[in-house]
Amino acid sequence: MGRGRVELKRIENKINRQVTFSKRRNGLLKKAYELSVLCDAEVALIVFSSRGKLYEFGSVGTCKTLERYQRSCYNSQTTNDIDRETQSWYQEVSKLKAKFESLQRSHRNLLGEDLGPLNVKELQQLERQLESALSQARQRKTQIMMDQMEDLRKKERHLGEINKQLKMKLEAGGSSMRLMQNTWESDPVVEANAFQMHHLQSNAMECDPTLHIGYPHFVSPQETAIPRTPSGENNNYMLGWML
Repeated sequence: MGRGRVELKRIENKINRQVTFSKRRNGLLKKAYELSVLCDAEVALIVFSSRGKLYEFGSVGTCKTLERYQRSCYNSQTTNDIDRETQSWYQEVSKLKAKFESLQRSHRNLLGEDLGPLNVKELQQLERQLESALSQARQRKTQIMMDQMEDLRKKERHLGEINKQLKMKLEAGGSSMRLMQNTWESDPVVEANAFQMHHLQSNAMECDPTLHIGYPHFVSPQETAIPRTPSGENNNYMLGWML
């Protein structure tokens, strides 16, 4: 009589559950050992009982096998991330390439080239774009010309103010000169003194150089009328060292 099929469910009897755990645990550890030896495989087995007790087996060490497992999972995840990123970049490059080709076609169409493939609707749209661009260019040109004219007006006003200031300064200088000339002409005494001083300076430059001690005595026109002495010499001369 053969063995019946065991239903896979939790064993309610505590003793039976413990016995079954011990038997099957030993069998599992034995199978893991046999697999590592027969197939030259790296096997690691970790089992925790219901009471929290640890049972483990490692053909080359459980820690080494776990580290290898982590590296393998990380490398696999990294490779998958790189593949996804590469695919995303490839799609982005494809989109940019298509957009660049479309912009090149539009540029050639705006220059009047490659108009054969366009239909009537596309040609009308191109015509509207050209008219709009021409209108904007004219507006910009007008604005620049207006700005230049405004700058020229400002420069003109500035130069006019400078010219006005220079004219006022010139008129003020001419008025001062005329006032001084009128003063000289209206005062005969000042004019006579100026003439006498000029005459004395001229005579002093023509005579021989002499040494005078003290202050020179200025001879007024009234003193020149004093009569000479009987000896015929003029006595209105005062030595320079006499005070």
